[in-house]
Amino acid sequence: MRYITLTDIFVHPVAQKYLKRSGLAHAIATAHHAYRLALRHGVNPDLATKAALLHDIGHYTWYKNGQWDYEQYRQNDIHAIKGAERAHKLLIRLGEHPQNAKEIALAILLHTDSYLPEGEWKRTPLQAIVKWADEADEEPGGRHHYRTISDDVAWKKIRQLDELVDHQLGKERLGDIV
Repeated sequence: MRYITLTDIFVHPVAQKYLKRSGLAHAIATAHHAYRLALRHGVNPDLATKAALLHDIGHYTWYKNGQWDYEQYRQNDIHAIKGAERAHKLLIRLGEHPQNAKEIALAILLHTDSYLPEGEWKRTPLQAIVKWADEADEEPGGRHHYRTISDDVAWKKIRQLDELVDHQLGKERLGDIV
């Protein structure tokens, strides 16, 4: 059962603000990658696409002398921590099941190693999917955050992904009945 959809998330002003700040085209592409990876690895596509869509909403823009400073970002950023909190709060406000909101927030928290101490981290399958989906869309120097997408195309892609998730979850429920 889906409590909220990607469309529900997408239309919220908080999501709009932070998705556009961190790169809407990247967020949507990452959600599409997460959908495909979730199907391949037996992970809930609803949770995977939501976590992937929101994975970068904690970004702060690091500028120096009016220019994006990628090195300053790499050294100082904790966007996954801020993003996990923002996503959890947003999802709860929208009516997501609290356990789902927690799982999504944890996947956002662990989608990157950029702020984690050195060492091996054991991720859940959902957390791994979000990390892999993000990596699948990355470009050198953080350029993936600056790709553009029109609002019309973004809406179309979000609705399409909602339909795919609904269809997939419907197939799974039907399989349980038969």
